[in-house]
Amino acid sequence: MSFLTFDTEQNQRRPFELPGARPHYNPDRPGQVQHIGLDLKLDLENKCFEGICRITLLPIRPGLQQLSLDAVDLTVQAVLLGTLSQAFEQTSETLTIHLDEALALVPVTLEIHYQVKNPRRGLYFIQPDGHYPDKPVQVWTQGEDEDSRYWFPCFDYPGQLATSEIRVEVPKPYQAVANGVLVEQLDLGERQVFHWTQREIHPTYLMTLAVGDFAVLEDHYQGLPVIYYVEKGREADAWRSMGKTPRMIAFFNQAFGYPYPYPKYAQACVVDFIFGGMENTSTTLLTDRCLLDERAALDNRNTESLVAHELAHQWFGDLVVIKHWSHAWLKEGMASYAEVLWTEQEYGPEEAAYYLLGEARSYLEEDRSRYRRPIVTHVYREAIELYDRHLYEKGACVYHMIRSILGEALFQKAIHHFVQQNAHKTVETIDLLRAIEQTTGFNLLWLFDQYVFRGGHPDFKVEYAWEAENHWAKLSITQTQAKTDDNSSLFDLKIPVAFHFLGDHGRESKVITLHLKEREQTFYLPLERKPDFISFDQGNHFLKTVELDYPLAELKAQLVHAPDPIARIQAATALAQKGGLEVVELLGKRLLEEPFWGVRLEIAEQLATINLDQVGTVLVAGLAQDHPKVRKAILNSLSQVKTPAAYGALKTCLEQGEASYYAEAATATGLGNILAGTLKDKETEVIALLKTVLETRGGWNEVVRSGAIAGLSALKTSATAADLILAYTALGVPQPLRLAAIRALGPVSTGQSPQKLADILDRLTGIAQEDFFLTQVSVTSALGNMETPKAVTILQSLAQQTPDGRVRRLAEEAVAKVQGKLGSTEKLQALQDSLEQIQQENQELKSRLAKLETQLAKP
Repeated sequence: MSFLTFDTEQNQRRPFELPGARPHYNPDRPGQVQHIGLDLKLDLENKCFEGICRITLLPIRPGLQQLSLDAVDLTVQAVLLGTLSQAFEQTSETLTIHLDEALALVPVTLEIHYQVKNPRRGLYFIQPDGHYPDKPVQVWTQGEDEDSRYWFPCFDYPGQLATSEIRVEVPKPYQAVANGVLVEQLDLGERQVFHWTQREIHPTYLMTLAVGDFAVLEDHYQGLPVIYYVEKGREADAWRSMGKTPRMIAFFNQAFGYPYPYPKYAQACVVDFIFGGMENTSTTLLTDRCLLDERAALDNRNTESLVAHELAHQWFGDLVVIKHWSHAWLKEGMASYAEVLWTEQEYGPEEAAYYLLGEARSYLEEDRSRYRRPIVTHVYREAIELYDRHLYEKGACVYHMIRSILGEALFQKAIHHFVQQNAHKTVETIDLLRAIEQTTGFNLLWLFDQYVFRGGHPDFKVEYAWEAENHWAKLSITQTQAKTDDNSSLFDLKIPVAFHFLGDHGRESKVITLHLKEREQTFYLPLERKPDFISFDQGNHFLKTVELDYPLAELKAQLVHAPDPIARIQAATALAQKGGLEVVELLGKRLLEEPFWGVRLEIAEQLATINLDQVGTVLVAGLAQDHPKVRKAILNSLSQVKTPAAYGALKTCLEQGEASYYAEAATATGLGNILAGTLKDKETEVIALLKTVLETRGGWNEVVRSGAIAGLSALKTSATAADLILAYTALGVPQPLRLAAIRALGPVSTGQSPQKLADILDRLTGIAQEDFFLTQVSVTSALGNMETPKAVTILQSLAQQTPDGRVRRLAEEAVAKVQGKLGSTEKLQALQDSLEQIQQENQELKSRLAKLETQLAKP
């Protein structure tokens, strides 16, 4: 969980480095921590605890007489060295110990007695209250990045590795799970003690504790205990959600070339967790929202990917530990790429290729809309700012590029060597480069220089033409991210291009590798005959964007015959940009006949970009298929077509219900989005439908009702819609639904009356005072979508008050977003209304013209 300018002069992105950012380094080490022992007594009712922290330290330089530990909001009562008290002083963030005598170069054990009341971070007490009386009693910790200091004094950075133990006293019937093995469990009558010991070294941020009245489910892998802790009553969901863990362990043992390194693997699902999951050594914590019921499992693989991601961290992050946060991509990138590897293992190469495309798109969106930065940088305000799409998804893409360049066998050899050589050690990015070169002979510094140590990626425009007279394939390739007079953002890559020939005996291919290093390059490639279609970057090896400018015939052949699903998706995108009735008919045909659901989903999305009424007919026909993700995409696209037929299809699907929660939510959202132009008179009917959904369709994680809230948020001039949303922001509303309603207040506010806008702002002002992380993120999202100076005031206050660096950054970015909207709002709204009317009229005209052309073409 570098001191450079990040291309801000070349684009409209905001800089990654915000005011207050500075270079960060690991502190000087006074010695090597060998062991950390915690003895805790929890008072669950009063949200406090007493603790004793014993730190065994081996000094590494003589004359050490003062130690400074990280300790935030801890009330230290005493510090002992052996039996002797030591002087100490505290600031708001540190504990400084003044030793009576300088330490010899032998291990010593410091004993620190302290108390914590209502901790802000690090350790979280979860309890029922008047608004949520059914919430279970739980305690859990979250250390990454630097929050362990909120629940025990320590040297809180990843470079210190030590063994650990946690002895915790809790009231019955609650159980406690922590790192390592349970070495003792004591019965104290109304209370009990759990004593866990972690004998393998690890950093402080991976020390963990979870307490609750759990159901404990025992699984195994070749004698290794695999344990699932969940709230009682959710045992079936636990097996459904985590039951593949033993097979994943077997797969990662082979993929990483090192047997699972700890004595157990536990996964504990906890309430109100602030992340999806956290890979604490041998004991992963997961949000309970990842537990799937039977209907959710129909089209939700997110949980399976989450389980794979956190498990992969047991090797990348826990066994091989990053030395500094700036190198966190080594673990997060591989854990994210492990999701791709597991998808390939479990579901096949097409599924993996499409999953990787999703990873790339996630990074590309952040690069486009937020900021661009090198993956490795030590310049930031707080380390948690680094935990973004560059770190995770772009990091995964880098690992894939390494695999593509080396080939499967050498990639495995390099990864195995990296893990084996660095087990139970700390690493930096250079260590991965060295492992690759040592085992394969490949020097990939050129790749890392372009994709890791600087920001960005190539944006290619590829133009193709066949010159029949000379039997030449002409390829003109432009790196559009580079300005004509600036070569600093150019990429130097060798890209394989495949020319495919279709015949009676199948498909033949000729692959030519092109060296791309200039802004504009044209290649004349002699071929025996005209290719039927072309694959740029055959196999989709490199992280990039691609715009294809090919003739229609070649794109049609690529859509149908390309062996790679990503190439077929690229063809669908290029065809949709050309538009026209012929393209609509072809895409509609492929929507029904394409064998891979991911391509069908993309076709459905691309159809919605073509401004013809006939698109609605094709999409409705596509609803004949059952795949839930494809149906969801079709339903989303129908909401953009905005015809009576599309409206009728959405309404019918919502009334009848969908097999998938997500597809049903898409129908509810779509009915709100579709109300434009001639369909605005349906607003009262839609509000009534969505109100019924809100009243009757609760379910797993409130997905369907959240879809209804999203649909209402599109009705920006409806006070009734705004009031419905406001009602669901109240405390006591199930948390996922409440968070969706809070977020929805932003978009619905932009067309409301001054009084209704004031009501919305008042509600958000109050909610912004709540301290739950996900609530603060939702408030920030809502305010960032508003168009009033008062939103800026609330955001600035939130940024100043929140203890969480992620919320602070999001609030500051939202301030800039709102300020960018202010100034000419009325003119922009008038222009938008006019544009929507023109688009509606243009769509109707083009549709009639296309129909007329078809009739005239008939004999």
